[in-house]
Amino acid sequence: MKILAVCGMGFGSSMMLKITLEKVLKEKGIKADVQTTDFSTAASESADLIFTNEEFGRQLAGGSVTVVTIKNIADANEVREKLEQALS
Repeated sequence: MKILAVCGMGFGSSMMLKITLEKVLKEKGIKADVQTTDFSTAASESADLIFTNEEFGRQLAGGSVTVVTIKNIADANEVREKLEQALS
């Protein structure tokens, strides 16, 4: 599975989100390739899931990739809950 962690520039908050995602994935025993990217690149990337903030999520929604919006990128509980919802 390929997951994109998306922010405005492709580093910074997307890197923090990637770290949180990888922690949750490891806890759940799920193997995934988590990559960081900027908003404009994400629209054309191939992935199974996109994790991002609400602003970018609204703009990326409607495509072929499931978009998951996160309010607090460092909150493992929120990320875990949203990941579980996306995978069910």
